Amino acid sequence: MKLLVLSFYFQPDLCAGSFRSTALIDQLQKFEELDIDVITTLPNRYASFSSTAKEQESLGNVTVHRICLPTHKSGMLDQAKAFYHYYSKVARLIKAKEYDAVYATSSRLFTAFLGARISRSRNIPLYLDVRDIFVDTIKDVLPAKLAFVAKPIFSLVERYTFSCAQRINLVSKGFEGYFKQRYSAIDYRWFTNGIDEMFLEGRDSAVQQKPDSANGLTVLYAGNIGEGQGLHAIVPQLASLSGDNVTFRIIGDGGRKEALVQALRQENVGNVEVLQPVKRESLIDEYKKADILFLHLNDYSAFKKVLPSKIFEYAAMGKPILAGVSGYAAEFLVSEVPNSAVFYPGDCHQAVAALKSLDLELAPRKEFVERYRRSTIMSDMASDIVSFVNEEGGVH
Repeated sequence: MKLLVLSFYFQPDLCAGSFRSTALIDQLQKFEELDIDVITTLPNRYASFSSTAKEQESLGNVTVHRICLPTHKSGMLDQAKAFYHYYSKVARLIKAKEYDAVYATSSRLFTAFLGARISRSRNIPLYLDVRDIFVDTIKDVLPAKLAFVAKPIFSLVERYTFSCAQRINLVSKGFEGYFKQRYSAIDYRWFTNGIDEMFLEGRDSAVQQKPDSANGLTVLYAGNIGEGQGLHAIVPQLASLSGDNVTFRIIGDGGRKEALVQALRQENVGNVEVLQPVKRESLIDEYKKADILFLHLNDYSAFKKVLPSKIFEYAAMGKPILAGVSGYAAEFLVSEVPNSAVFYPGDCHQAVAALKSLDLELAPRKEFVERYRRSTIMSDMASDIVSFVNEEGGVH
């Protein structure tokens, strides 16, 4: 059976989509009856980070095609250009090929839309992996006038895309109400994000002694620095209120990094370090050195439904977690992750109180780790995709 896999990000790129897709392909590769074409891009998540990768490579029954994108940053126009380039190149790559099914994973809708276009034009079944609700998010992240014009258009794209799918996986239970209200006839699955083995190994070798807050604490955030994270709206004030014995380390890049740097300068904040993205191996070393791991999402209604993949990485390390989130993510942390302190997004005073409430000792979180191992989740998802291809591929 021939399966087409569309993932805008793939190893060695640095983002949740890349980590998830790479882990899934590792599991799908075990099914010898499958012949898999992965079409992705060369590393492009951050303009400040580059890593070498082959444009095409074969790994047993998997062939990976990486498309070289024009240089771009995180703006909407740049992203649109990059996707159009990806869309065009995918069309050329598959022109002379036949597939039994297509799988697409998407956080920004358009990779899913591309999968839908291929599915409809070739009359083959579509399995979607949905990591975000794009239409629900744009009203918050775009200027009001632009969102007013764009939302009806993207709503049509969304309706077309999801209506083409026979099966949809949702990474967050918080998405359930939105999807079942609009697309009730779809067959749904719930394979969440998970913990990669390298984070479990890093946790096992982490320093075990309890840090002494009198000697200073290090609070670490590692990931995207965009509008969705809203770091520019929380970190300067939080760092100032926390005192000089608390150092914040921000590792990453994104569309609002400069806004964060400017806000720190304006507030004359001296206990925040803003650093470039690093490879995952180095990132684990940073996790080990940190005393507290920090997470924040902007105060947007759409983010009440999401479950950030960062939670799983942080929880695996056993370190205390300080999280400015609301909605489903807050509920998940409170119920599933011991020694995590939640505050309402943007509330600096509540954040300081939450920070002080944390126990600085390592927490093994054994039950959480066993439940959310990425390898186990992706193994189950791979089996589900194979059964889908066998069932639906034979029908079309």
